[in-house]
Amino acid sequence: MALHVIVGAGPVGTATAKVLAERGEQVRVVTRSGGGPEHENVERVATDATDADRLSALAEGAAALYNCASPQYHQWFTDWPPLAAALLAAAERTGAVLTVASNLYGYGPVTGTITPDTPLAATHPKLKLRADMYREALARHEQGRIRMTEVRASDYLEANSIFSFALAKPLGAGKRAWVPTPLGVKHSWTAIGDVARTLATVSGDERAWGRAWLVPTNAPLTVRELADRYVAVNGLPPAKLTELPYAVLWGAGLFDKMAKELRHTRYQFAKPFTIDSTLTEQTFGLAPTPIDQVLATITA
Repeated sequence: MALHVIVGAGPVGTATAKVLAERGEQVRVVTRSGGGPEHENVERVATDATDADRLSALAEGAAALYNCASPQYHQWFTDWPPLAAALLAAAERTGAVLTVASNLYGYGPVTGTITPDTPLAATHPKLKLRADMYREALARHEQGRIRMTEVRASDYLEANSIFSFALAKPLGAGKRAWVPTPLGVKHSWTAIGDVARTLATVSGDERAWGRAWLVPTNAPLTVRELADRYVAVNGLPPAKLTELPYAVLWGAGLFDKMAKELRHTRYQFAKPFTIDSTLTEQTFGLAPTPIDQVLATITA
Protein backbone atom coordinates (compact mmCIF):
# COMPACT_ATOMS: atom_id res chain seq x y z
CA MET A 1 0.00 0.00 0.00
CA ALA A 2 1.73 3.16 -1.23
CA LEU A 3 1.19 6.73 -0.11
CA HIS A 4 -0.44 9.13 -2.58
CA VAL A 5 -0.62 12.84 -1.72
CA ILE A 6 -3.35 14.89 -3.40
CA VAL A 7 -3.40 18.68 -3.31
CA GLY A 8 -6.97 19.86 -3.71
CA ALA A 9 -10.33 18.36 -2.72
CA GLY A 10 -12.49 19.73 -5.50
CA PRO A 11 -14.40 17.34 -7.78
CA VAL A 12 -11.23 15.92 -9.39
CA GLY A 13 -9.19 15.67 -6.21
CA THR A 14 -12.06 14.01 -4.36
CA ALA A 15 -12.74 11.55 -7.17
CA THR A 16 -9.05 10.68 -7.44
CA ALA A 17 -8.78 10.12 -3.70
CA LYS A 18 -11.74 7.75 -3.84
CA VAL A 19 -10.30 5.77 -6.76
CA LEU A 20 -6.97 5.34 -4.99
CA ALA A 21 -8.52 4.58 -1.60
CA GLU A 22 -10.82 1.94 -3.06
CA ARG A 23 -7.75 0.42 -4.68
CA GLY A 24 -6.29 0.00 -1.22
CA GLU A 25 -3.74 2.83 -1.37
CA GLN A 26 -2.98 5.21 1.47
CA VAL A 27 -4.21 8.68 0.48
CA ARG A 28 -3.37 12.04 2.04
CA VAL A 29 -5.53 14.95 0.86
CA VAL A 30 -4.06 18.40 1.43
CA THR A 31 -6.27 21.51 1.45
CA ARG A 32 -6.47 24.78 3.33
CA SER A 33 -9.68 23.68 5.06
CA GLY A 34 -8.83 20.06 5.72
CA GLY A 35 -11.61 18.88 3.41
CA GLY A 36 -11.82 15.74 1.34
CA PRO A 37 -13.72 12.47 1.16
CA GLU A 38 -14.32 10.32 4.22
CA HIS A 39 -12.71 6.91 3.82
CA GLU A 40 -10.67 4.68 6.08
CA ASN A 41 -7.71 4.98 3.69
CA VAL A 42 -7.93 8.79 3.39
CA GLU A 43 -6.16 11.20 5.70
CA ARG A 44 -7.23 14.83 5.43
CA VAL A 45 -4.69 17.52 6.26
CA ALA A 46 -5.34 21.24 6.62
CA THR A 47 -2.35 23.28 5.48
CA ASP A 48 -1.25 25.85 2.94
CA ALA A 49 0.12 23.87 -0.01
CA THR A 50 2.12 26.88 -1.19
CA ASP A 51 4.45 26.23 1.77
CA ALA A 52 7.06 24.12 0.00
CA ASP A 53 8.66 22.90 3.23
CA ARG A 54 5.36 21.75 4.70
CA LEU A 55 4.22 20.16 1.44
CA SER A 56 7.55 18.36 1.08
CA ALA A 57 7.20 16.95 4.59
CA LEU A 58 3.70 15.72 3.82
CA ALA A 59 4.88 14.11 0.57
CA GLU A 60 7.92 12.40 2.08
CA GLY A 61 7.84 8.74 1.09
CA ALA A 62 4.92 9.22 -1.31
CA ALA A 63 4.77 7.37 -4.60
CA ALA A 64 2.97 10.27 -6.26
CA LEU A 65 2.05 13.89 -5.64
CA TYR A 66 -1.08 15.04 -7.45
CA ASN A 67 -1.87 18.59 -8.46
CA CYS A 68 -5.67 18.60 -8.36
CA ALA A 69 -5.95 22.18 -7.16
CA SER A 70 -8.52 24.44 -8.79
CA PRO A 71 -8.00 28.13 -8.04
CA GLN A 72 -10.78 30.46 -9.11
CA TYR A 73 -10.20 31.37 -12.73
CA HIS A 74 -10.05 35.10 -12.03
CA GLN A 75 -7.31 34.45 -9.42
CA TRP A 76 -4.99 32.32 -11.54
CA PHE A 77 -2.22 34.92 -11.80
CA THR A 78 -1.96 35.24 -8.03
CA ASP A 79 -2.74 31.67 -6.93
CA TRP A 80 -1.03 29.40 -9.45
CA PRO A 81 2.63 30.58 -9.40
CA PRO A 82 3.34 29.93 -5.70
CA LEU A 83 1.40 26.67 -5.70
CA ALA A 84 3.11 25.38 -8.85
CA ALA A 85 6.50 26.28 -7.39
CA ALA A 86 5.77 24.45 -4.14
CA LEU A 87 4.62 21.33 -6.00
CA LEU A 88 7.78 21.30 -8.10
CA ALA A 89 9.95 21.72 -5.01
CA ALA A 90 8.15 18.95 -3.15
CA ALA A 91 8.40 16.58 -6.12
CA GLU A 92 12.11 17.26 -6.44
CA ARG A 93 12.85 16.83 -2.76
CA THR A 94 10.82 13.65 -2.26
CA GLY A 95 10.99 11.85 -5.60
CA ALA A 96 7.19 11.54 -5.74
CA VAL A 97 5.86 11.50 -9.29
CA LEU A 98 4.26 14.88 -9.95
CA THR A 99 0.92 14.03 -11.56
CA VAL A 100 -1.01 17.04 -12.82
CA ALA A 101 -4.71 17.37 -13.59
CA SER A 102 -4.94 19.98 -16.34
CA ASN A 103 -7.19 21.17 -19.14
CA LEU A 104 -7.05 22.27 -22.77
CA TYR A 105 -6.44 25.98 -22.22
CA GLY A 106 -2.76 25.73 -23.09
CA TYR A 107 -3.56 24.81 -26.69
CA GLY A 108 -5.38 28.07 -27.37
CA PRO A 109 -7.64 28.22 -30.45
CA VAL A 110 -7.05 25.18 -32.66
CA THR A 111 -7.87 24.02 -36.15
CA GLY A 112 -9.01 20.42 -36.19
CA THR A 113 -9.14 17.82 -33.44
CA ILE A 114 -6.68 18.03 -30.54
CA THR A 115 -4.34 15.03 -30.51
CA PRO A 116 -1.17 14.17 -28.57
CA ASP A 117 0.78 15.96 -31.32
CA THR A 118 -1.11 19.25 -31.06
CA PRO A 119 1.27 21.97 -29.80
CA LEU A 120 0.62 24.19 -26.81
CA ALA A 121 0.16 27.45 -28.68
CA ALA A 122 -1.95 29.67 -26.40
CA THR A 123 -0.91 33.32 -26.47
CA HIS A 124 -3.45 34.87 -24.08
CA PRO A 125 -1.56 35.28 -20.77
CA LYS A 126 -4.10 33.41 -18.69
CA LEU A 127 -4.35 30.49 -21.10
CA LYS A 128 -0.58 30.41 -21.59
CA LEU A 129 -0.10 30.12 -17.83
CA ARG A 130 -1.13 26.46 -17.78
CA ALA A 131 1.10 25.74 -20.78
CA ASP A 132 4.06 27.38 -19.03
CA MET A 133 3.43 25.34 -15.88
CA TYR A 134 3.67 22.17 -17.97
CA ARG A 135 6.80 23.36 -19.80
CA GLU A 136 8.58 24.07 -16.52
CA ALA A 137 7.68 20.67 -15.06
CA LEU A 138 8.71 18.92 -18.28
CA ALA A 139 12.04 20.77 -18.32
CA ARG A 140 12.79 19.57 -14.80
CA HIS A 141 11.82 16.03 -15.77
CA GLU A 142 14.19 16.12 -18.74
CA GLN A 143 16.94 17.43 -16.45
CA GLY A 144 16.39 14.43 -14.19
CA ARG A 145 15.28 16.60 -11.28
CA ILE A 146 11.74 15.23 -11.05
CA ARG A 147 9.44 12.65 -12.59
CA MET A 148 6.21 14.08 -13.95
CA THR A 149 3.16 13.46 -16.09
CA GLU A 150 0.04 15.42 -16.91
CA VAL A 151 -3.51 14.54 -17.94
CA ARG A 152 -5.68 16.96 -19.88
CA ALA A 153 -9.45 16.95 -19.89
CA SER A 154 -12.03 18.83 -21.88
CA ASP A 155 -14.99 20.58 -20.21
CA TYR A 156 -16.41 18.52 -17.37
CA LEU A 157 -19.93 17.16 -17.47
CA GLU A 158 -20.38 17.18 -13.71
CA ALA A 159 -19.69 19.55 -10.84
CA ASN A 160 -19.57 23.31 -11.41
CA SER A 161 -19.20 23.08 -15.18
CA ILE A 162 -20.89 25.04 -17.93
CA PHE A 163 -23.04 21.96 -18.58
CA SER A 164 -24.16 21.43 -15.00
CA PHE A 165 -24.81 25.12 -14.40
CA ALA A 166 -26.25 26.33 -17.71
CA LEU A 167 -28.03 23.15 -18.82
CA ALA A 168 -28.57 20.50 -16.14
CA LYS A 169 -29.83 22.88 -13.48
CA PRO A 170 -32.63 24.57 -15.48
CA LEU A 171 -33.53 21.48 -17.52
CA GLY A 172 -33.74 19.39 -14.37
CA ALA A 173 -36.28 21.89 -13.04
CA GLY A 174 -38.28 21.76 -16.28
CA LYS A 175 -37.25 25.28 -17.27
CA ARG A 176 -35.73 26.86 -20.35
CA ALA A 177 -31.94 26.90 -20.41
CA TRP A 178 -30.31 30.17 -21.43
CA VAL A 179 -26.96 29.07 -22.80
CA PRO A 180 -23.94 31.42 -23.18
CA THR A 181 -22.49 29.35 -26.05
CA PRO A 182 -23.57 28.33 -29.57
CA LEU A 183 -25.92 25.34 -29.57
CA GLY A 184 -24.89 23.55 -32.75
CA VAL A 185 -21.10 23.27 -32.51
CA LYS A 186 -19.39 19.94 -31.75
CA HIS A 187 -17.54 19.87 -28.42
CA SER A 188 -15.79 17.22 -26.32
CA TRP A 189 -17.14 16.61 -22.82
CA THR A 190 -15.13 14.71 -20.19
CA ALA A 191 -16.39 12.81 -17.14
CA ILE A 192 -14.66 13.60 -13.86
CA GLY A 193 -14.49 9.91 -12.97
CA ASP A 194 -12.47 9.31 -16.12
CA VAL A 195 -10.05 12.07 -15.12
CA ALA A 196 -9.56 10.41 -11.73
CA ARG A 197 -8.97 6.96 -13.19
CA THR A 198 -6.46 8.36 -15.66
CA LEU A 199 -4.55 10.20 -12.94
CA ALA A 200 -4.43 7.10 -10.76
CA THR A 201 -3.18 5.05 -13.70
CA VAL A 202 -0.48 7.29 -15.17
CA SER A 203 1.06 8.18 -11.81
CA GLY A 204 2.40 4.66 -11.44
CA ASP A 205 3.21 3.77 -15.04
CA GLU A 206 6.67 4.73 -16.29
CA ARG A 207 5.36 4.83 -19.86
CA ALA A 208 3.34 7.90 -18.91
CA TRP A 209 6.13 9.95 -17.40
CA GLY A 210 7.60 12.89 -19.25
CA ARG A 211 4.55 13.71 -21.35
CA ALA A 212 0.88 14.68 -21.27
CA TRP A 213 -2.14 12.46 -21.90
CA LEU A 214 -5.66 13.28 -23.06
CA VAL A 215 -8.30 11.84 -20.75
CA PRO A 216 -10.49 9.15 -22.36
CA THR A 217 -13.46 11.09 -23.67
CA ASN A 218 -16.60 10.15 -25.59
CA ALA A 219 -17.37 11.28 -29.13
CA PRO A 220 -18.14 15.02 -29.27
CA LEU A 221 -21.68 16.36 -29.00
CA THR A 222 -23.20 19.77 -29.62
CA VAL A 223 -24.84 21.55 -26.71
CA ARG A 224 -28.22 20.77 -28.21
CA GLU A 225 -27.39 17.08 -28.63
CA LEU A 226 -26.07 16.91 -25.08
CA ALA A 227 -29.20 18.56 -23.69
CA ASP A 228 -31.45 16.15 -25.60
CA ARG A 229 -29.49 13.16 -24.28
CA TYR A 230 -29.65 14.52 -20.75
CA VAL A 231 -33.43 14.94 -20.64
CA ALA A 232 -34.00 11.58 -22.37
CA VAL A 233 -31.78 9.68 -19.92
CA ASN A 234 -33.37 11.32 -16.90
CA GLY A 235 -36.99 11.22 -18.05
CA LEU A 236 -37.32 15.00 -18.16
CA PRO A 237 -39.47 17.19 -20.42
CA PRO A 238 -38.00 18.03 -23.86
CA ALA A 239 -35.11 20.45 -23.65
CA LYS A 240 -35.91 24.09 -24.31
CA LEU A 241 -32.78 26.05 -25.16
CA THR A 242 -32.05 29.65 -26.04
CA GLU A 243 -28.59 30.78 -27.13
CA LEU A 244 -27.53 34.02 -25.48
CA PRO A 245 -25.90 36.49 -27.88
CA TYR A 246 -22.24 37.17 -27.22
CA ALA A 247 -23.14 40.78 -26.41
CA VAL A 248 -25.07 39.55 -23.37
CA LEU A 249 -22.09 37.57 -22.12
CA TRP A 250 -19.80 40.53 -22.70
CA GLY A 251 -22.17 42.82 -20.81
CA ALA A 252 -22.50 40.38 -17.93
CA GLY A 253 -18.73 40.49 -17.61
CA LEU A 254 -18.98 44.11 -16.53
CA PHE A 255 -20.63 42.98 -13.29
CA ASP A 256 -19.59 39.35 -12.79
CA LYS A 257 -15.96 38.17 -12.57
CA MET A 258 -16.63 34.67 -13.87
CA ALA A 259 -18.74 35.91 -16.79
CA LYS A 260 -15.89 38.20 -17.71
CA GLU A 261 -13.46 35.29 -17.73
CA LEU A 262 -15.71 33.26 -20.05
CA ARG A 263 -14.92 35.76 -22.78
CA HIS A 264 -11.40 34.33 -22.93
CA THR A 265 -12.58 30.78 -23.62
CA ARG A 266 -15.62 31.31 -25.81
CA TYR A 267 -13.50 30.28 -28.80
CA GLN A 268 -13.82 26.72 -27.51
CA PHE A 269 -17.53 26.81 -28.32
CA ALA A 270 -17.60 29.16 -31.30
CA LYS A 271 -15.99 26.48 -33.50
CA PRO A 272 -15.63 22.70 -33.07
CA PHE A 273 -13.35 21.97 -30.12
CA THR A 274 -12.72 18.25 -29.83
CA ILE A 275 -10.08 15.79 -28.66
CA ASP A 276 -8.90 12.35 -29.74
CA SER A 277 -7.96 10.29 -26.68
CA THR A 278 -7.22 7.07 -28.60
CA LEU A 279 -3.54 6.95 -27.57
CA THR A 280 -4.37 7.12 -23.86
CA GLU A 281 -7.04 4.47 -24.21
CA GLN A 282 -4.84 2.06 -26.16
CA THR A 283 -1.72 2.59 -24.05
CA PHE A 284 -3.32 2.07 -20.65
CA GLY A 285 -6.42 0.02 -21.47
CA LEU A 286 -8.77 2.80 -20.37
CA ALA A 287 -12.11 3.80 -21.88
CA PRO A 288 -14.48 6.71 -21.30
CA THR A 289 -17.55 6.06 -19.19
CA PRO A 290 -20.59 5.82 -21.53
CA ILE A 291 -22.09 9.27 -21.88
CA ASP A 292 -25.61 8.21 -20.88
CA GLN A 293 -24.26 6.58 -17.73
CA VAL A 294 -22.59 9.84 -16.73
CA LEU A 295 -25.63 11.97 -17.55
CA ALA A 296 -27.84 9.71 -15.44
CA THR A 297 -25.80 10.64 -12.34
CA ILE A 298 -26.17 14.40 -12.82
CA THR A 299 -29.07 15.91 -10.96
CA ALA A 300 -30.28 19.50 -10.85
